[in-house]
Parts: sequence; C-alpha cells; structure tokens
Amino acid sequence: MLVAASLVRAQVFEPAHPHVGPTTRGVNRAQGANSPVPALLAEAHTAFLSNGGADAGLFPHPFTGTQDRAYAYLFSKLSGAGPLTLVATPAAADVVLEIQLSSPLGPLGNDKQKGTADPLPTFKLIVYDRPTHYVLWTITQTVDPANLQKTHDKNFDTALDSVMDQLGQLLAPPK
Repeated sequence: MLVAASLVRAQVFEPAHPHVGPTTRGVNRAQGANSPVPALLAEAHTAFLSNGGADAGLFPHPFTGTQDRAYAYLFSKLSGAGPLTLVATPAAADVVLEIQLSSPLGPLGNDKQKGTADPLPTFKLIVYDRPTHYVLWTITQTVDPANLQKTHDKNFDTALDSVMDQLGQLLAPPK
C-alpha cells in the first residue's frame, strides 16, 4: 500500500500532468527551486485587477496617498505593457489579480526571544483562476523601512515594481 501511494504521488508531480505548465523562470532562484507553474496561469492572457485594500494606519503616514494607491499604481503599470492584458470585468478575464497591503502585527522591539523584529508592511498579489476562484499563485514583497516620508514613498513604489517583476518572471515564456 505504501509503494502504491508513492507511485501516485510521483505521478502527480510529473511535468506532463495536465494541470502543470512549465517551471518558473528565475522565480525562487535563490533557493535553487524551479517550481511548476499551474497551466491555467501559464496560459493566461487577460486579467482583472481587484483592489484587496490596505490595513488601517498606513495612510497618510508612513505612505502618502490613500488606501487605493497600490491598486492605482499596478493598474497603470499593467495598462501599459504588462505581462497580461487588463479587462474591465472579471467575467472577461482568464485570471483575477488581487493586490493587498498589510501591516502585520508582531513584536515591538528587539527581543528576538518572542519572534523576529518588527514586521514590515507587505504587499500580497494573489492570482486566482477566475472561473473557480482557486488561488493559482501568490507573490509577496515587503516594503523596506525608512525615516523620511519621501523615502517611505520611494520604497513603496520599489516594492510594487518588485511585485511586477516577479509576475513578469512567472509569466515569461521558457527560454
């Protein structure tokens, strides 16, 4: 019985599996991993961008603007020459992209015995299969800390650019 379970498990991860597309190109390279990209994501051409919001307390300080700043930023980037074509309704999309900005709770101070140092605001881009609403992929990126308002805003934009770069790498055709 144990051998049969091992064989079934091996078959699930074979590259020829109909639900697995090509491996990621450069994503997770630091860990040396090439994870399979779900075929639904690898074949996506259109996307609907959804605003997953931002936690309270991040606007107007440390970041200028409003809670829809990340959504507006990504919308403008994807409308230009993004890896996916934006569509006006979820029904017209292959995938739905949901951008969120969270300010995780955690230790306040440098006492590492209670966990890591203070957590940083984090962007999360969740890629859903539109018809089933299953998560196909998630990209996370922290926003570097700063002392000046101008630097907070620069770091905000840099983190979103990193999210876009990771999405582009994920969707890039294999070389």
